[in-house]
Amino acid sequence: MNNTKEYERGTVIVREGEAGSSMFEIRFGRVGVYRDYGKASETMLAELDTGKVFGEMSLLDHAPRSATVVVLEDHTALTEVTEEDFYAYFEQNPSMVLEILGQMCNRLRVTTKNYKDACQTVYDTVETEKKGETKSKSLLGRIRELCDFYSTMSFHPYY
Repeated sequence: MNNTKEYERGTVIVREGEAGSSMFEIRFGRVGVYRDYGKASETMLAELDTGKVFGEMSLLDHAPRSATVVVLEDHTALTEVTEEDFYAYFEQNPSMVLEILGQMCNRLRVTTKNYKDACQTVYDTVETEKKGETKSKSLLGRIRELCDFYSTMSFHPYY
């Protein structure tokens, strides 16, 4: 199971929305993780380097790729791990299980923080526009409750 290849800068490794049945470990180099790659709304979500993995979500849940991953520097070496190699890979690299879990936890924390911030923005907007809340009062009330819930949560790094 040695599916390691070198890639040049600008190479698209996986594309958002496509089916995926493998993950990649970065052996050397850097990749960028993008939403809406190549569009006006393109956003870089993360930059990953040696020792990090990507593509594990599609490998585990068989859902379409959630982002596009592009090589950021020449001679970036990636090891592709397919479904067939999955168990053997982790037997040979048991520490990668913790690496993947750590990365997924971090992504969940960032997503939760962004969601909390969005709720706070909605809450602040609702509070400043209270005068015109006749028809949508029940909706505004539900939004306010949701924002209150997320605004009072504290996020401990080890929960």
